[in-house]
Amino acid sequence: MNNSGMGLATGFISSSIAVILFGSNFVPLKKYDTGDGMFLQWVLCAAIWLVACVVNLILHCPKFWPFAMVGGCIWATGNIAVVPIIKTIGLGLGILIWGSFNTLTGWASSRFGWFGMDAEEVANPVLNYIGAALSVVSAFVFLFIKSEISDNTSSTDTTPLITEPAINANQDACTCPPYSWVDKLSQTQHRIVGCSLAVISGILYGCTFVPVIYIKDHSKRNDSIYAGASQNDVDYVFAHFSGIFLTSTIYFLVYCIAMKNQPRLYPEAVLPGFLSGLLWGIATCCCFIANHSLSAVVSFPIITAGPGFIAALWGVFMFKEIKGLQNYLLMSFAFCIILAGILCTSFSKL
Repeated sequence: MNNSGMGLATGFISSSIAVILFGSNFVPLKKYDTGDGMFLQWVLCAAIWLVACVVNLILHCPKFWPFAMVGGCIWATGNIAVVPIIKTIGLGLGILIWGSFNTLTGWASSRFGWFGMDAEEVANPVLNYIGAALSVVSAFVFLFIKSEISDNTSSTDTTPLITEPAINANQDACTCPPYSWVDKLSQTQHRIVGCSLAVISGILYGCTFVPVIYIKDHSKRNDSIYAGASQNDVDYVFAHFSGIFLTSTIYFLVYCIAMKNQPRLYPEAVLPGFLSGLLWGIATCCCFIANHSLSAVVSFPIITAGPGFIAALWGVFMFKEIKGLQNYLLMSFAFCIILAGILCTSFSKL
C-alpha cells in the first residue's frame, strides 16, 4: 500500500475509533449523580490531561505552542454546559443540537477557510456537501427514538442513555444538597435554557481544532511566527489538552468561590468520571490523527455523525431501554443515512 493509501486507511480507522469512544464515553456515568456538573468537569479534564501526558512522552515532547491551548479553552468552555443540557433537555436532544452545530461549524470553517485558516479543497466538492448535510440530517432521526424502561428496573437503572437525562440522581447515597440550579427552572425554561446552551456548546465544539489548524496553515509561511511548526496534528495534543485542564481548573476555582467554599462534590462520580475522561481523551487523539490523514473537512462530518448511533446501540443491547419495531426501524434508517453521509464524505476525498 502506498503512503497515500496508508494515510487514508489510518484516517478512517482513527475516525471509527473516535466515533465508538465518543458514543460510549457517557456510559460509565449513567448511574451516578453529578449535580451541576462542575465537579465532574474537573475530574473529566484531569483524566484528559493524563492522556495528554502519556501521548507527549510517546512523541518525545514535541515543541509546545501556547496558541494551541486556546482550542482546549474553547472546548472546556463548551463542555461546562453538558450536564445542565442533559438535565434540561436530555442527552438525545442535546446530542442532536450540539452535534449538528458542531458538524456545521467544524466542517464549514475548514471548507471555507474561516478564522484565518486556509480553505481546504476536496476532489469532489458536491459529494462533500452532500456528506456534511446527511451527517446533520442523521442527527434529527435520533430525536424520534424513544426509550422504554420497565417498571421493575431498579432506581439507578431507569435513566435512558439516549432520550432522557443520562445521569440519574441517587439522593440517598449522596450527602450533597439535592438540587442544582437547573432543578429550579420551569418546564419551558428547561427547554429554552437547554436548547440555547446546546447551540452554544455545539459552536464552541466546532471551533476547538481551529487554533491547531491555524498554526499548521501559517507554518508554511516564512513571515509567520509559526513558520516551521509541525504538520502532524498529534504534536499539538499536549498543548490542546493542557488548555482544557487549565481552563477547567480556573472554572472550578471560580465555582468554589461562588459557592463560598462549599462546592457540591460527588465522590461516587470520581472513578466513572475519570474513565469517561480517558475515553474522551483517546477519542480526541484519534480525531487529531484523522484530521491529519483526511483533513478536517472530511473527518469532521464522519466523527460527529456516528456517536449518536453508537449511544443508541448501548441503549438497545446493554441497557435494554430502546425497544419496539418502530424504534428499531428508526435506528436502521439513521444508520443508512450515516453510512451514506460517510461514504459521500469519504469518496469526496478520493
